[in-house]
Amino acid sequence: MPILKIKIDGCCKTLHFTFAEAVPPGEFVLIPSEGGGLLAEVLPESPSVLEHLQDKILPGILKRATVEEVDHFRKKAEREKEAYHFCKERIRIREIPLKLLKVIFFADEKKSIFYFTAEGRVDFRDIVKDLARRYRMRIEMKQIGVRDETKVLGGFGICGNPLCCFSFLKRFEPVTLQRAKDQNININPTKISGVCGRLVCCLNYEEGSSGRLYVDQDEEDLIQYDEELIESDGAPPGVISDK
Repeated sequence: MPILKIKIDGCCKTLHFTFAEAVPPGEFVLIPSEGGGLLAEVLPESPSVLEHLQDKILPGILKRATVEEVDHFRKKAEREKEAYHFCKERIRIREIPLKLLKVIFFADEKKSIFYFTAEGRVDFRDIVKDLARRYRMRIEMKQIGVRDETKVLGGFGICGNPLCCFSFLKRFEPVTLQRAKDQNININPTKISGVCGRLVCCLNYEEGSSGRLYVDQDEEDLIQYDEELIESDGAPPGVISDK
């Protein structure tokens, strides 16, 4: 069964799915989601990556998207943005202590979910009434934690890559300080904490490897690495060459 690399429309998240037929890059498909489906664009992928994924269990694509469906999902995305700004304004007016993160309209637009964070329990019943009166659909206000907040909003890690939770992780696994100790990593909060303020998720699946860039190395290895830098571009270690 063909494997397709797809990018969710409107964000940088890329995933791999299976489908009954090959779909050329640039075409649009619908993938499963909590809201009844998401629009995604098919991207080109390296044959070596596709070969590596052959034995993996991957989710399936729902169907190829028609021109009408592409138009519907893009208009829905615009309505979600409008609902986001309207809800933020109602939160400000009613002075409710919560932070709105994201709005999702279901594909049939009979239900919507408004994700938010708050310090504790908040009474948002008046907000729900305002939203239901305006959009005439079922409204769900969903409170999430700091790790889920980062997963929803996205961002970049200290490695320079998109956050793992945003780009490919499907669920959070517990991360303990022992993971860092097992990899001989200096227990420096700025090094081992993610954007969410919790321990970085990659500590879990880097165990058993040589570790991260800031793992302690033998002094001899570091000296050799410095010499290679000088030889490669003529600039001292830590200095960016203008060549």
